[in-house]
Amino acid sequence: MAARVVGIDVGKETLAIAVAPTGDAWTSATTEAAIAALVTRLQVLAPQVVVMEATGGYELPVAAACAGAGLPVAIVNPRQVRAFAQATGQSAKSDGLDAHVLARFGAQLQPPARPIPDAATQALAALVARRRQLIEMLGAEQRRLAQATTNVVRRDLRTHIRWLERRIQDVTGELDQAIQASPLWRVHEDLLRSVPGVGPATARTLLAELPELGQLTRRQISALVGVAPFIRESGKWRGRRSIWGGRRTVRATLYMAALVASRSNPPLAAFYRRLVAAGKPAKVALVAVMRKLLTILNAMMKHRTPWAPAAGAALASPSERARAAAV
Repeated sequence: MAARVVGIDVGKETLAIAVAPTGDAWTSATTEAAIAALVTRLQVLAPQVVVMEATGGYELPVAAACAGAGLPVAIVNPRQVRAFAQATGQSAKSDGLDAHVLARFGAQLQPPARPIPDAATQALAALVARRRQLIEMLGAEQRRLAQATTNVVRRDLRTHIRWLERRIQDVTGELDQAIQASPLWRVHEDLLRSVPGVGPATARTLLAELPELGQLTRRQISALVGVAPFIRESGKWRGRRSIWGGRRTVRATLYMAALVASRSNPPLAAFYRRLVAAGKPAKVALVAVMRKLLTILNAMMKHRTPWAPAAGAALASPSERARAAAV
C-alpha cells in the first residue's frame, strides 16, 4: 500500500483536509475539540507526513496538536506550493483544491518534517513580533509628527508616541523576564551576544524565530533564512546571483547585525573590506557578511562555544588578519 500523505489547507475558521493517493477529503472546524478529533482520525491513517502552508500563525495550533500526537509535520512555503500547482496544470483555487494540491505536493516532493516550536518558544516569538510592531508604529508616528501642521494633531501624536515608548519598555521587560526564566535561553543568548555586532534584539529574534539555529548545516541554515545566493545562468548569459525567500524578519535583523559587525567585528570587518576592495558592491559585500555571520552563529550554537576572535579571523587573508588585529 502506498504511503499516505495528508494535506491541510488552514483557514481562520475552517480546515480542508485531503489524503493522497486515496483522494479522501473532508473539512473540520478550528476549535480545540475539532482539532483534537482531527488528530485522532489522522493517527488512524498513520500518514507519512502532514503538509500545511505557513499562514502567518493560523497553522500553529493544528501543527502543534499533530506534532504532540507524534505525527510528522511539514510546514511549507506557499510560493512553492503555488508553483507546484501551476506546474501540474492546477489553475483553479479553493480550499478543497488547495488541500489536494498540498497532499500531492507532499507525496511528490516529500518535504522533511521539522519539529514544531514548543509553547514557550511560540510565546517568545509573539513577544518579539509585538515589540517589532510597536517599534514600526513608533517610527510611523514620529514621521507623522514631523509633517503635522496643527497643534491639535501634534498634541495627539505626542501623546501616542509617549504611550508607544512606554509599551516598548514594558514588552522589552517581559522579554527580559522570559529569557531569565529559562536557563537554556540565558545560555543561548549569552552565546549569541558574545559576537561583536549581535545585540539583544538580534539574539532574541534568532532564539524565537530561528529555533533551527545550531541544528542544520551552514548551507541549510543559509537557505532557510534566505541569504544563500541563487545562480542565474542560461546558455552564454550570466546573470547576477541574488537572494530571495526565507524568513524576512530574521533576514532584516541579520542585516542590521551585519552592518554593525562590518565596522566593529575585526574578522568580519576585514572580510567586508576585502570584498569591497575586490570590486563587490557594498550591499553584496554586506549580504556576504550576513551569511558568514549566520554560519558562525550556527556553528557556535551547535558546539556550544562562545565567540573567539581567533576563530573568526580565519575568514580573512593573512594580511587582513594582521590589519584586523590592529582595529
